[in-house]
Amino acid sequence: MTSETHPIYCLLVDDLAENLLALEALLQRDGLVCLKARSGEEALELLLVHDVALALLDVQMPGMDGFELAEYMRGNERARHVPIIFVTAGTTDLQRRFRGYEAGAVDFIQKPIEADILRSKAAVFFDLHDQRRQIVAQRDEMAKLAAALQSADRRKNEFLAILGHELRNPIAALAAGLHLLERREGTDAAREIRGRMDRHVQHLARLIEDILDIARIDQGKISLKTQRISLQDALGFAVEACQPAIEAAQHRLVLDITDQPVWLDADYARIVQIASNLLNNAAKYTPAGGEVRLTARVVDGWAEIEVADTGIGIPADMQARIFDLFAQVKKPNGDQQDGLGIGLALVRQLVALHGGALSLKRSVPGEGSIFQVRLPTVEALVA
Repeated sequence: MTSETHPIYCLLVDDLAENLLALEALLQRDGLVCLKARSGEEALELLLVHDVALALLDVQMPGMDGFELAEYMRGNERARHVPIIFVTAGTTDLQRRFRGYEAGAVDFIQKPIEADILRSKAAVFFDLHDQRRQIVAQRDEMAKLAAALQSADRRKNEFLAILGHELRNPIAALAAGLHLLERREGTDAAREIRGRMDRHVQHLARLIEDILDIARIDQGKISLKTQRISLQDALGFAVEACQPAIEAAQHRLVLDITDQPVWLDADYARIVQIASNLLNNAAKYTPAGGEVRLTARVVDGWAEIEVADTGIGIPADMQARIFDLFAQVKKPNGDQQDGLGIGLALVRQLVALHGGALSLKRSVPGEGSIFQVRLPTVEALVA
């Protein structure tokens, strides 16, 4: 907060223009703006639009005098707490002083004014006003932090609920499988049971990897092992890894990858992770028999990777939060999707570590989504 962007206002009220100019000259300091009024009515108008740190009021003015103006100020919610110093040319007896203090004065200054005394007294109120303004700003910042902590706590509780649900199902299935194996050992059914148990073990392993990735994201410990890689090779491996999920959902996979060799200085495993996360998401959020499309091309020296689907899409109110940790789009029936909702948050961080950008290019509920990744190619890095 600087004096240039947040000036301190001082209200000067006197019916003589030369007195106002003299007061302004005496009070001059960086960041101070003197608001000058030649009547009580003008002063009240200024008080309606400015947050004033101090008011210097001439006592003897035609029409509304200084005392009356002070009484109006004390009756106004906005100006009630503005400190007032009366400036008077005559002597002030006890009765006049009492009236002044009763009207809200903090001090009286006699004319002719001693410059050092005026500046010293005014500086106290300017500094107090600035400190109060800083305290208010800090309070607002603390309120924002408290709201952020509450949101993080709420998300943590949601995550724990999802995690409990995710872990309970495969563990229950494994327990049931062990029980069945005891009764059907050596039969064809036993092999099928072992196959189902193996899938649940893989699911548990994925959940544990997700939990570890959450810790890495939170601690900023995700690192890259950069080398010269072929984008086509990385995407091919990602497609191979996601093929079972795509085939299980009976999706049609469409590949539109440029034949032009695309070289990146990147972490091969992380590029595979980026592409496979997006492909798996597309498969997961697309009803059976849909289409998943992977496109890769070079535009202005940047590799552009797009994953499109014909899935459930993302509601408009969710699109701004889709890259947040634990954010998940619910199924049309309101049920939560499988997983912990960290895939896109992880992808965003991995893309950023490579100097790229991840964006939701398009999404329409009921029609599908298109996610785009932009990564600098070797040519772009050299240029």
